[in-house]
Amino acid sequence: MKDRQDRTGALTRRGLGLVATGMAAAALFAPNPVWAQAATSANLAMVGEPQSLDPMASTADLVGLIMQHVYEPLFTFDAQWAVQPMLAAEMPKISADGKTYTIEIRKDVKLHNGRALDAEDVVASLKRWVEMTPRGKGLAKSIASISAKGPLTVEIALSEVQPALLAHLALPSGFAAIMAKESIANPLIEFIGTGPYKFRERKPDQYVVMVKHDGYTPRTEPASGYAGKREAKIDELRFIPVPNANTRVEGVVAGQYQFADQLPVESNKRVSSASGVTAVVTMPYGFPYVPVNTKQGPMADPKIRQAFQMALNAEELLLAGFGDPKFYQVAGEHFPKGSPFYSTGGTDKYNKGDAESAKKLLAEAKYDGTPIRILNSKQYDFHNRIALVLAEELKAAGFNVSLDVVDWATLIQRRGDPALWDVYITHSAFLPEPMLSPPQLGDGAPGWWQTPAKEAALAAFNSEPDPAKRGALWGKVQQVVYDEVPYIRVGNFAALSGVSAKMKGYTPMPWPAFWNVELAK
Repeated sequence: MKDRQDRTGALTRRGLGLVATGMAAAALFAPNPVWAQAATSANLAMVGEPQSLDPMASTADLVGLIMQHVYEPLFTFDAQWAVQPMLAAEMPKISADGKTYTIEIRKDVKLHNGRALDAEDVVASLKRWVEMTPRGKGLAKSIASISAKGPLTVEIALSEVQPALLAHLALPSGFAAIMAKESIANPLIEFIGTGPYKFRERKPDQYVVMVKHDGYTPRTEPASGYAGKREAKIDELRFIPVPNANTRVEGVVAGQYQFADQLPVESNKRVSSASGVTAVVTMPYGFPYVPVNTKQGPMADPKIRQAFQMALNAEELLLAGFGDPKFYQVAGEHFPKGSPFYSTGGTDKYNKGDAESAKKLLAEAKYDGTPIRILNSKQYDFHNRIALVLAEELKAAGFNVSLDVVDWATLIQRRGDPALWDVYITHSAFLPEPMLSPPQLGDGAPGWWQTPAKEAALAAFNSEPDPAKRGALWGKVQQVVYDEVPYIRVGNFAALSGVSAKMKGYTPMPWPAFWNVELAK
C-alpha cells in the first residue's frame, strides 16, 4: 500500500479499494511542445478554463485559486482558520463601538509594476470589491466609507457592526484582491498585484502562466495556511485547463502534470498505487449544494421548494457523487460539532427522500407540471452524477424535470439570468464563518433569495459581535434556510488531488496554493 497524505499533511497508510480508471497514459499524452517545461516550471492541471482572470468578476473557486498567486488580500487565514494580516501590517485597530477599522498597510510592498503599494491602491480596490462582488454588495449597506487617512493608513467606517468583516476580506473567492489603482478597469486588462507571482500570459483553453515576482516582499512570520511567509520557489506556474477528470488522473500518474486538482474518488486506487505521485485527501473539503431560483419560474413558489426539499435523499445524492462513504458525510448541520455554529435547527427537514409527502405538497401548490431545469456541468464529475440522481428523485415525487448539461463557463454565465434555470449544482469550500459561504446568504447571488425572515435572522446574527451569542443566532438562520429552501446543502465531502513526488512543501488547502512549494530535479 502506498503512503497517502491527508489534509493536515500527515502521512496515512489507509487504502480505500475503489475502482481504478485504467486509462493508458501513453495513449493520452503525445509530446506537446506547449507543455514542455523547464526544471523550475510546474504544470498544474485544473478542472477547466477560468471564465475570467478578474477575481472580482467571478466567485468561481477556480478564478480565486489561480489569481491568489497574483493578488493578495489585506487579511488571510492561517492553518486554524484564524484571520491574520497579509498586506495589512497587523490586525486592525477597531473603535470601541465596533464600527471603525483603522488598518495600517505594510511598508515597502512592491506592486508588479515596480511601484510601492499605498493606501490609495487599497481604497480603490476595496471600493471596486464592494461594487462588483456579491460579498461586497452584501456588505455595502453596512459600509459608510472607505478612505485613506495617510500614505499607508486606510479606514473602513461602518454604519452597523459587522463581525464577519475581516473574514470577508480574507476569502479567496469573490476575492477582495488588492490591485494597482492605475490597473483598475472594467474589464481588467492588466493584472497588477503584489503576490509572489506575476501574470505573464493566457491562452484560452491552453494555459495561464505566472512567473516569479522578483520584487516580492514576504512577511516574516512562519507560513501557516495562507498566512505568514510566502516564497516563490518555482519560477513558472502553468495552470492548464483539463476538464476531463480521467485525463487529469493519467496526466499526473504519467508525470505530465506535477499537480492535478479535483480527481474522481474512483481514481484513488490508481493514484495511490502509482509511483512518483501522492494521493492527497483534503477532509473535510467542502459541501455540494443546490441553489434554487426563488425569483422566477416554478421554484419561486415556497411550497414547491418545500416539495423539492422533501423529495431529496441526500445520502443517495452523496453516494452518487462520491462513491464511498469515506469521501462524504451525510450532515444537515452546516457546521460540525465543536464549532460555535453547530446547530440542528431545521435539520428535521433534511434527507427526507419522501416522494409521497412531496407529491402532497405539489398538489397543495397546484404545480402545473412546468419542467424544473437542472443546470449542471460535467467539469466537476460529481456535479453531474448528483444531478442525474436528483432528477430521478424529483420524477418519483411528480416533478417534470429537464437536465441542462453545459460546460462550467456557460453554467456560470447562465446562472446570472433567472430566466435560464430553476436549480443548479455547485459546491463550496468548507469555511469556518457562516457569512462566507454560500453566497446566497448575501445579496445578489444567483437564486436572489430575499425575504423578511432572511433579513431578520441575518440582521440579528450580523449585529452581534459576541462569538458565543452568534452561535445561537446562527441556528435561527439555519432554520430559515430549511423553512424557505433557497438552497439545498447536500452534505460534506472530501477532495482528492494528485501531487508529484517531486513537488515538495505542498500543503492541502481548499484553494491549492503553490508558493512555498518547490520541485526537486
